[in-house]
Amino acid sequence: MARRPTITDVAEAAGVSVATVDRVLNGRARVREETARRVYQAAREIGYHAASLIGQRMTADLPEIRFGFVFHKERQAFWQAMRAAAEAAVQAAPGIRGRAEFAFATSQAPSEFARLMKEMARRCDVLAATAVAHHDVTEAVTTVQDSGTPCFALLNDFAQGVRHSYAGLNNLKAGRIAGQMLATAIHKPGKMAVFVGGYRWHGHELRETGFRSYLREFAPEFSVLDTMVNLETRQLTYEATLNLLDRQPDLRGLYCAGGGMEGAIAALREVRRPGDVAMVVHELTPESRAALADRYVTMAIATPLSRLFAETVSLMSAAAQSDRPAVPGQHFLNPDLYLPESI
Repeated sequence: MARRPTITDVAEAAGVSVATVDRVLNGRARVREETARRVYQAAREIGYHAASLIGQRMTADLPEIRFGFVFHKERQAFWQAMRAAAEAAVQAAPGIRGRAEFAFATSQAPSEFARLMKEMARRCDVLAATAVAHHDVTEAVTTVQDSGTPCFALLNDFAQGVRHSYAGLNNLKAGRIAGQMLATAIHKPGKMAVFVGGYRWHGHELRETGFRSYLREFAPEFSVLDTMVNLETRQLTYEATLNLLDRQPDLRGLYCAGGGMEGAIAALREVRRPGDVAMVVHELTPESRAALADRYVTMAIATPLSRLFAETVSLMSAAAQSDRPAVPGQHFLNPDLYLPESI
């Protein structure tokens, strides 16, 4: 019969004294939060029977903050990764007892984002969302902020001047990175194409602008076709890419500035050899990782989700506990860049 872990085992696993574990467990004296967290983590890892009690002792005197998140397309791998990263950041946030709640929009309709944000604000202390740029969404953010719930924009900077802050990539710079990658990877002049999710995704428009401006400045030998809207759907992107490849035999590059890249990858696999058309996509998912490995994707520009939510949750926590008026701002993160040889 296996021996039950003891307080001595917890102390050894955490690298602290038995007395320190006792103080954490019984609340006999103040222990630094970092040390208490180390004890709690060690207790959980070795299966100590009072690990849950240690967790309760750690957080008993901490303020509770309810974090609300409104995302998009719950079943897609990227948004599932977003949720997991947000949950982990809330659980790890120092100095608070955090609880995360989530809602997912099923479409790009501004009214749906607005409704979900208002509903979420009624049951949380601070809100972060991805949403399209539209007056309905701006009105919802105004209502949410006026009710005392700070609202943060993630990935797409909606309700500028109204929302509390934006956190995500510098999308103009991301588009220029895509332009430089494709111009470098392609060795003969030709045409390039761009997909955006929709004209209400301000971040996609910024990426397109950065992409086109880089090529105008440094690679004028390439011509960029009219931008195509794919509504971030796989099937529409697949059909549009097949049609594009048929009509434009000299297509050299493809930039998927938003979602729906799975359809473009499927179309290229069907009618082109690896490398015939260089492609840059956003986010590292199982599909884009496989396409990088097979050389159908030249580069994936990824949002560093762990960093995004560690920093965003810290900003949200500060906003939820502050009585000062919000000063709208932007918080940019450098992207993670993935090439076929780096996965």
